[in-house]
Parts: sequence; structure tokens; C-alpha cells
Amino acid sequence: MAGRSPKVVVIGGTYVDMAIKCGQFPSPGQSVVGSALSYRVTGPGPNQAVEAALCGCEVYLISKVGGDPFAQLVKASLTNVNTDYVYTAEAKNTGVVVTLVNAAGENAACYYNGANSALQSLDINSAEQIISEGDVCLIHGQLPQEAIVTAVRYAKVHGTKVILNPAKPIEQQEQKNTDLPIEYFSVDILIPNLYEAAEITDHSAVNIRNAKLIGSDLVARGVGSAIITMGKRGCMVVDRSGADQIPAFEVELVDQTCRGDAFSGALAAYCAVKDDVRGAVEFASAAGALACTKFGSMEALPTKAEIIELLQKEDIE
Repeated sequence: MAGRSPKVVVIGGTYVDMAIKCGQFPSPGQSVVGSALSYRVTGPGPNQAVEAALCGCEVYLISKVGGDPFAQLVKASLTNVNTDYVYTAEAKNTGVVVTLVNAAGENAACYYNGANSALQSLDINSAEQIISEGDVCLIHGQLPQEAIVTAVRYAKVHGTKVILNPAKPIEQQEQKNTDLPIEYFSVDILIPNLYEAAEITDHSAVNIRNAKLIGSDLVARGVGSAIITMGKRGCMVVDRSGADQIPAFEVELVDQTCRGDAFSGALAAYCAVKDDVRGAVEFASAAGALACTKFGSMEALPTKAEIIELLQKEDIE
């Protein structure tokens, strides 16, 4: 890859978080006065794209926003990410998260998927060229399933490495048990959390002890590598060469809002450069840990230099 930056294509939902501080949460029929209001771009698409860019990659975001003023806010916020493939659904609003934060620091939120639910296979078709040129295609599953399947198919046809977070597609969020399309098991790396992985493989027992078994089941179904995230217990990495538990980094937790997105974006950046899943997980785990040491989402994402510094510090200790 000499002579050019590694290229990462991120496909994920885009939202604007409207956070309102108030003394207490309102009860049904009650109104309360807010003391502060903030707008910020968030969602797995923008967050993961920005993290990959902070790690030195050329990044393209495939997502969808509405025909409203928030769409311009989204694009203006992503100065280090190519937004040529952030499409517009004129008849819809941009996805929104309304978050209430009370005096005790507790959160309550309401999500509106908005334009994210309108991402179609046709949109992915229009982005086939950029997917074909990518070193990695990073996909977050909380989008229409048809669009996800189309993206996986294109990436596989063109030999682009696929990393998929198998969060439930938008149209299945209210359903308990759903079968995943066969394309989900053709990806190079699947990164579910332990509960998602257990549900996908129909394991009733969800605990650290059977994470290796669950990962082996995913690999047996066709996944190249399964990275099962387990919070403070780290990650279980399972592939055809074996299984290893990668410990989490110990940091002072301030806000875990963007931990998962930092992990995914950094993982994609590393995999765009090296074919070393375990090394990628260590790098991504450091990114996720660092994201927990600051308040906020996108503003909490660490740079490549900060990630390397933490890794070197751990090696010395």
C-alpha cells in the first residue's frame, strides 16, 4: 500500500443528538424547564468514519440524511471524511436522538430512525465503485437489511475485506428472534457483543465461559473471524487457527458513549493496513478504552498517536 493512504468505506446510520439538560425527567403530562441544549452529529456511521480517519485512513461514508437543515450540519461536521455518498431522502427527516439528562446525570433517550430507514440497494449500487476500491468495508447492521446484504455482496465480489457489526436491521428492531441472511456469515470479520452472538447462534446460556464455543459456531457457519466483545472482560477472538481472549485496557471511565464506535473504526483502520486480527483487536481495544476517558461521542474519539501511546505504555508496564 505504499504511495497511498489505506481506504476504508463505512456504511452506518447517521443521527443528530439533541441533548437537553433538565432538573428531572418529566412524568406523563408534565412539562419541565431545560437548562441547556446541544446539537451534535452522532451514530455508528459518522463516529466510526471519523475514528478511521483519525487513524490515518482515507474514509468514505455511505449513509442517508433527510431533506432538512440537519443534513448540512452532518456534512459540515465531517471535515475529514468524504461525504459524496451520504445520500438525501428529501421526504424524510434526518435521524434524531432526543436525550434528556437530569440533575443526577442519568440519561433517557428517544430514537427516530428517519432517513436511515430509507437507505436502499439502489444507493449501494451507486457506491459500488468506491466499495470496490476500499481496503475495508465496515458495516453497521442497524440499517435496512436489503442495503446491508447488497453491500456485503459487492464487497465480496470485488475482494474488499468486510467487517460487519450484526446489530438488528431497522425493520427487525421490535422482533426478538430473527434469522440472519446467509451473506452475514460470508464476511471476513463479524463483531457482535456476547448477547448478540448468543442470539445469532441460538445459545441459551450467555456467559464468558461459553464465548469460545459461540465464536466457534460462527466460524463454522462461514465467518472468517468472530470478535465477540465482552465489555470489561475484553474480547474473544475466534478463527480457524484457534481462540484467544484479548483483555480490556484499564482506564478511568468517564463516559462510555462512543466505546463501540471507536473500537470498530480503529479495527477497520488497522485491518486496512495489516492482516492480523489479534493485533487489530488490541489496537481497537485501546481506542475503545481511550474513548471512555472523555465526555461526548465524536469529540471523545482518540487519534492514532494516542492509541499507540497507550499500547506502548501497556507494553512497558
